[in-house]
Amino acid sequence: MLALLRAGVDGVEALAQRVGVSASTVRRDLARMQREGRIARTYGGAMVRDDVLAERSFGESARLHAAAKAAIAAAAAELVPAGGTVFLDAGTTCLALARVLAGTGTPSGTGPTTVVTRGLEAALLLVRSPDVRVVVVGGQVQPLSHGLVGPLASIALERMSFDVAFLGADTVDAERGLGEPTVEETWVKEVAAGRAQQVVLLADASKFAAGRAPAWLRIDPAWTVLTDGGVEPATVAACERHGIALRAAP
Repeated sequence: MLALLRAGVDGVEALAQRVGVSASTVRRDLARMQREGRIARTYGGAMVRDDVLAERSFGESARLHAAAKAAIAAAAAELVPAGGTVFLDAGTTCLALARVLAGTGTPSGTGPTTVVTRGLEAALLLVRSPDVRVVVVGGQVQPLSHGLVGPLASIALERMSFDVAFLGADTVDAERGLGEPTVEETWVKEVAAGRAQQVVLLADASKFAAGRAPAWLRIDPAWTVLTDGGVEPATVAACERHGIALRAAP
């Protein structure tokens, strides 16, 4: 099956026919290989992990580019309205923002800041702060990112509204947008963005390296893309050609 995927046979029905098993058996095998990190699922099929964006474990990601993520988080925290309601995505850059919010709290007399999140680590961190009200959306937990996805998450988000939605990304491309390992993750981001007055994408410079992600979400030019000063000038120019302005954290 891996050989067929590498050869470009990526649909469930096509794989079932070539291997000589039922479609349900193919889906079970693909699910197992996804859990093992050997493939990435796409809409209706799969891609071999070697050929696509390599999703790291949460712990491994947290150790990379920590200084840049901290700087982005500090700049993002200034966009959180006092006593407002924000959406906080899963991922380590959004977790860095959660650390800032847990430490700064809310100015006296404004009421608590409400943070709606799909990130388990962010929720556990923020719930310790008396000045932050934490709401966790439901859904299936992604094994590597620890983010919640699926119909339950979408249903919850569709019933809410946000002053600001802070999104993360596994990779960023000027033309295609933000890339993720699964369609489910891009969908929940799209739903959250659609419920927000302002959308802020948090992505350090390493995320702008070319990556072949299975799923993409277009970046609206109205969004704020908050990064660090390490983005290549050619990448900045490409983003500007697509109406995307990058804002570098101090």
